[in-house]
Amino acid sequence: MNAYIFPGQGAQFVGMGLDLYENYPVAQELFEKANEILGFSITDIMFEGTPEALKETKVTQPAIFLHSVILSKVMGDAFKPDMVAGHSLGEFSALVVNGTLNFEDGLKLVSQRALAMQKACELQPSTMAAVLALADDVVEKICAEVPGVVVAANYNCPGQLVISGEVEAVTIACEKMKEAGARRALMLPVGGAFHSPLMEPAREELAAAIENTVFNTPSCPIYQNVSTTAIMDPEEIKQNLISQLTAPVKWTQSVQNMIKGGATQFIEVGPGKVLQGLVKKIDSSAEAKSAEIV
Repeated sequence: MNAYIFPGQGAQFVGMGLDLYENYPVAQELFEKANEILGFSITDIMFEGTPEALKETKVTQPAIFLHSVILSKVMGDAFKPDMVAGHSLGEFSALVVNGTLNFEDGLKLVSQRALAMQKACELQPSTMAAVLALADDVVEKICAEVPGVVVAANYNCPGQLVISGEVEAVTIACEKMKEAGARRALMLPVGGAFHSPLMEPAREELAAAIENTVFNTPSCPIYQNVSTTAIMDPEEIKQNLISQLTAPVKWTQSVQNMIKGGATQFIEVGPGKVLQGLVKKIDSSAEAKSAEIV
């Protein structure tokens, strides 16, 4: 069974999507429609902007979404998912390709999500840090003991967790992680504490937008970050998507459940190869590759 997976923030690069725009009319049409919906030329920033301009949350999130979704459309009949999943932002791409959301609504929600997250980041200095080679339960225990807000935010693969919270709490937690035997505990160059309670203002804002959007029954199950299980019910998908901003991304558990559900091949759709690497670390026998246009 084919499991299609969609990357999140951090996978972007200048020039992404230009080959699709230049070679496929359907891609050009969707990119132009996106410029119209967003009210600015995201294609200019994606194709020939600076890395700094592309790194802004309000640009990055729609850019990665567009690259992933448009690539899947260009693949045409070769794109046959039996199941889908996305890492954080990637969940929105997954929900468009399996028919839960239409392209316009998906893009509008991603744009609103990015702006809401940006606002929440500006309310309070916060950050994230990667912790390597420490057991999940040890990371969780240390986070629980540190004063202030710091939580496990991304379960990327065994031995690779990301923590998220207030700058001071994350800094203290990093020191304690190293003392507990972590190979590394290093701050990430991000603007805020994604997937932590500090995203509550963004969650509330996005919840209103999600509630007012039509969610259809998908063509295949999505394994969501919050639940990690196969879901087909539009209402349940909606609630998980709302919870996602303040809840951890359980990628390890999602991939394990997709394999249990029959996934034999993971195909990453969008920029970069980060998720393929994580899949191989979660299960070395799993097959993982980038999407190809035949």
